[in-house]
Amino acid sequence: MTIGNGVAANGAGHSALVIEGTTASFQKDVIDASREQPVIVDFWAPWCGPCRTLGPAIERVVNDNNGKVKLVKINVDENQEIAGQFRVQSIPTVYAFAGGQPVDGFMGALPESEIRRFVEHILKNAPATDGANGGDEIARALSAAAEAVNAGDLATAEQIYSAVLEQQPAHADALLGLAGLYEKNGQIDQIKAVLSVVPEEARKRDDYLALEKVVALNAEAAGVGSIEELERRVAADEDDHQARYDLAIALNARGFRVEAAEALVALMRRDRAWKDDAARKKLLEFLDVWGPKDPASLKGRRLLSTALFS
Repeated sequence: MTIGNGVAANGAGHSALVIEGTTASFQKDVIDASREQPVIVDFWAPWCGPCRTLGPAIERVVNDNNGKVKLVKINVDENQEIAGQFRVQSIPTVYAFAGGQPVDGFMGALPESEIRRFVEHILKNAPATDGANGGDEIARALSAAAEAVNAGDLATAEQIYSAVLEQQPAHADALLGLAGLYEKNGQIDQIKAVLSVVPEEARKRDDYLALEKVVALNAEAAGVGSIEELERRVAADEDDHQARYDLAIALNARGFRVEAAEALVALMRRDRAWKDDAARKKLLEFLDVWGPKDPASLKGRRLLSTALFS
């Protein structure tokens, strides 16, 4: 999910919010895009020392704003025509665009704190755009989806997330919300498909990482055998610790979370040191994925506490 050619300039990190622009792509990447959300343009050159100072700082600020603003970097050596049109006489020169028009700018390598104030000012004072209005509508839609999830109406929530994604296919909140619904329904392939298109800058979020763990745990469960087979092994030999451990993994993958926690705590009681305390570590992994509000997490933590301190 990238804008324009999706390649960051001047050592920029890979990000859908930071791209390299050209004279040919300026209308699309800057003018048109700024009608949806503010766009900052950084005119720079490889030989410019202050540009190398400003570049990473302004990229951090843009990425930290989580999609509220985008950055287009223009190499003036390679794009003299557009630099000339904007009368760029020294570099770095930075312009902010909103509503298809330049609205503010500065020259020189400002400290990162001042860049943050500059961006905050742009976001606060930029003229209303289609994207701003659409952003309000999307925020309301996402709030409604969250309410539907809390009410257990997953079908309505899915419809809302899908509608948002029709308007903004790379919207991280909608993508991860949809993947969360698939997790509740045990639809692992659908989770994997959604995670594969989540923008790179959202892949450090806790909800993304939790869903990655769900996929990993499901893959682990695929290699341990069926619940029925593992239950038979445990019944035949209560000290078959591997079978009990694998049973917990299989139970969790099938949605039997409390039973999975109980199996791991039972293993801890029989042999706490087995495989370097593997049962406790796996239970903590489960609790992290389930989340603190899940009833199974509450029960699992009580069971763990009892096992550790009784």
